[in-house]
Amino acid sequence: MSGFRRFFYNRLAVIGLGLLIAIAAVSLLAPILPIAHPNITDLTMRIMPPGTEGHVLGTDQLGRDILSRLIWGTRISLAVGLSATAIAAIIGSLIGIVSAFYGGVIDNTLMRGIDMLMAFPYILLALAIVAVLGPGLFNALIAISIVNIPFFARNVRGATVSLVRLEYIDAARLSGKNNVKIVFGELLPNVMPVIVITISTTVGWMILETAGLSFLGLGAQPPTADLGSMLGDGRGVILTAPHVATLPGLVILVLVIGINLVGDGLRDVLDPYLRAGALVSPRPATEVDAKLLARKRAEKLETDGDASHISDLPLSVRNLRTWFWQRDAQIHAADDVSFDLPKGRALGIMGESGSGKSVTALSVLGLVPTPPGRIMDGCVTYYGEELVGAPLERLRFYRGNRIAYIFQNPMTSLNPLFSVGEQIAEAVRRHQPVTSEEAWARAGELMDMVQIPDARRRINDYPHQLSGGMRQRIGIAIALANDPDVIIADEPTTALDVTIQAQILRLLENLRERYGVSLVFISHDFGVVSAVCERIVVMYAGEIVESGSVEEIYGRPLHPYTRRLMACVPRVGSRGAEMDAIPGLPPALDRLPAGCRFAERCDMAIEACTSAPIPLEEHANESPVGAREVRCIRAKEMTV
Repeated sequence: MSGFRRFFYNRLAVIGLGLLIAIAAVSLLAPILPIAHPNITDLTMRIMPPGTEGHVLGTDQLGRDILSRLIWGTRISLAVGLSATAIAAIIGSLIGIVSAFYGGVIDNTLMRGIDMLMAFPYILLALAIVAVLGPGLFNALIAISIVNIPFFARNVRGATVSLVRLEYIDAARLSGKNNVKIVFGELLPNVMPVIVITISTTVGWMILETAGLSFLGLGAQPPTADLGSMLGDGRGVILTAPHVATLPGLVILVLVIGINLVGDGLRDVLDPYLRAGALVSPRPATEVDAKLLARKRAEKLETDGDASHISDLPLSVRNLRTWFWQRDAQIHAADDVSFDLPKGRALGIMGESGSGKSVTALSVLGLVPTPPGRIMDGCVTYYGEELVGAPLERLRFYRGNRIAYIFQNPMTSLNPLFSVGEQIAEAVRRHQPVTSEEAWARAGELMDMVQIPDARRRINDYPHQLSGGMRQRIGIAIALANDPDVIIADEPTTALDVTIQAQILRLLENLRERYGVSLVFISHDFGVVSAVCERIVVMYAGEIVESGSVEEIYGRPLHPYTRRLMACVPRVGSRGAEMDAIPGLPPALDRLPAGCRFAERCDMAIEACTSAPIPLEEHANESPVGAREVRCIRAKEMTV
């Protein structure tokens, strides 16, 4: 979606833009509008009320037309506010970028100067500057610019510090660019959204500050008027003629509201996190479609008292559909996903990045963030108890207790401000009635269980003090804290080297055999899945394309995608063999094809593959770990 369209989807921003355009247009057209001169006095018409003939908004204490003075005063206030913002943005942004880029003495010198400015209340500092320079609009502009430089410098420096050590800056140096070209060619474009956002949130304050100085008589000087000086002139007659002060106050209010609303719209457009919805506070559980909830309530009433629907499976997923809703798109992240996980078994979910593996796993416990995620259909049961649409407190009981989750990146899933022992103990205390001492003792036992060397000493370490493999073991310890029945491991070995991968896989296998835990293992690596799981589910573009036992999938893949995916894996001992990469890219999940979603990349596709959806059908098999299923009309040809 273009930035223009994103902006206009924000209705409040559009309202604010409309207000600003109307105010700015009237102000710019002031010289040609059929209105009286703003400084002409007529004492015979002083303090006329609004609606007086020839004076739509009345007159002030000198008989001057209020409408005319409002239009010309708004013109001046806008010019001064925007000019002050531009000056503060240029100087402050330059200070922030240079300070972060060079660091050391330059950073300390510039930032300590900024700190000195911020040590004074900004309005008092502005008053002091105007007192030294003398009253007047230009001096007020300088004062407002100076007191707002620190806000830009601090914001821009904070954004730049996180960029100066990234690899693309090193690449720019290697290409031969000097510091000036790096600052203006590499850093400035990347912090420009921060600058624009800061401008949008600051310009309103600058207009208010300018009005404040003029209100005190330090800004616009008679006979020139801006909104602040009009407000100051009207305070003397506030009781007898309240409209003289009220009208410029209302214009200031509307102007600042319009600027702030447009600023919110600009943030949606320029900030990639905001426009993706990433910074919107997610709900504590994934939203469930209202129609699905109503249907589930009706089904519950029909089945109350009937024990036939109770399952002996620790986890069963049926026809799960989880979509991401954006303003003009529905992204089918997980579409009609079904599988069963028997007690003590391990199920592998495989597929390319973006195939829906993690979304499916997160949907089990309602962890897909809303917005933008929503469960549209399906059932997820734990020993027959429905989790989709369950009360939040019930979901919290299961989360980390009966069903645990091991996240892909332990560096981001572990809290950097708390020791690893404290985080394990917190998981224990959340679901067990134990004292702090007992929880810490349990944390030590779990660290021993996951083979952390010298666990009693390292229990007080923080995540950054541990290696990647040790952090992943801490994540596993947290998952095991409450003896769960199901563990969902979301690519837990992706960021680890092969030696540590083998240790983590061996640990998971030993724990599963020892405690009888059921495991859902998500990965894109066939070798890793085969070492852990008995059954495999292969996903593509949000739906299951094939499922079966490890032996069946490895020995005779029935779906072309599974076969091509396996061909991408390098084989040890196959000297000189080339990997057979899958051509093309997966389809966009908001514009899915009518037929097979893999057809455009498939070397076996025929016309029938693209005409209608392909169902997931069961094929004859003798596996004890579940039915063999495949979503392909040519699957029988693969069995020959």
